Amino acid sequence: MFEELGTTAEGDMLINIGPQHPATHGVLHLVMTLNGETIKKTEPHLGYIHRSIEKMCESLTYRQFVYVTSRMDYLSSHINNHGCSLAVEKAMQIEVPERAQVIRVIMDELTRIASHELWWGAMAMDLGAFTPFFYSFRERETITDIMEETCGARLTMNYICPGGVMMDLHPDFQKRVKSFISLFKSKFDEYNELVTGNIIFQNRMKGVGVLSKEDAISYGCTGPTARGSGVSSDIRKLYPYEVYSKVQFDEVLETGGDSFSRYMVRINEMLQSIKIIEQLIDNIPEGEFQAKTKAVLKLPKGEFYQRVETARGELGIYIVSEGGTTPHRIKFRSPGFSNLSALGHMVKGSKIGDLVATMGTLDLVIPDIDR
Repeated sequence: MFEELGTTAEGDMLINIGPQHPATHGVLHLVMTLNGETIKKTEPHLGYIHRSIEKMCESLTYRQFVYVTSRMDYLSSHINNHGCSLAVEKAMQIEVPERAQVIRVIMDELTRIASHELWWGAMAMDLGAFTPFFYSFRERETITDIMEETCGARLTMNYICPGGVMMDLHPDFQKRVKSFISLFKSKFDEYNELVTGNIIFQNRMKGVGVLSKEDAISYGCTGPTARGSGVSSDIRKLYPYEVYSKVQFDEVLETGGDSFSRYMVRINEMLQSIKIIEQLIDNIPEGEFQAKTKAVLKLPKGEFYQRVETARGELGIYIVSEGGTTPHRIKFRSPGFSNLSALGHMVKGSKIGDLVATMGTLDLVIPDIDR
């Protein structure tokens, strides 16, 4: 009788959250085993937005495949394109002009802030606070306007390419970035006043969704999810690429391992991104914005790997080349997949209402997981 009612044992209930549900960010399906309001088991079911991106990349050239990755973690599209371009450049030993390197890093950090802004607004809205969503988009819109003026797109950028960037900066770029920095700094206290210091918000977050340092490592978590548990995992620090080794910034670490710790990591990461941009915006070198490369790229035979730090964690790009104009095999190590794998462990024994807070601090982008 209990099985017919969707119940696994007496007193337990099996319910589905998603794949289309306001509590799940994107097309995610969670099969939950509950005892009253207490979570006994959480099983993510994936694949609802799977587009076989890795297989698609194997039929595209080394210039074309870069931009398919804009459609994975679409909130980190610049950084995804950057990682793919670095992998191709490493294989072909292409030397990227310093001007292009600086432009890339500025774009990466603007992307990181824009992603964290959207997360902050959505996170607060998940827990019932609607106003912060409008506040976050106020600043995020300024960034997307800069992106649109620079490369013609607001979300899936297609700007970074093997050898450098597609086109040079707009004449107003520096002025508009400085204007954004001033705006962000003037509004940042509002974030803490509205949300961070709110006692109701803190009670919903502190001690909820705890992930220990050892478990974060065991599950392969990266990005703010890992750093909220005290795991040093910032690729920009551990394996610096482009000009990250030349700028001063701190890896943000929290040791609480709970939802509030992961929240604080992202909040403070935005300040570190501002710090990086401030060091670079008045020091963009003159010169070429793209290295001279052939129209059709051929990678030498071999295996090549590159990692970058997206807004959600470590993205790894693995290319197997047979020496032709298209990859023999492409594999992406996406941060969301590993971070999601820890969700069941994090919410076990907690209440169903805490699931939303915990899942929100993972900052899931489902196409990044499904690919």
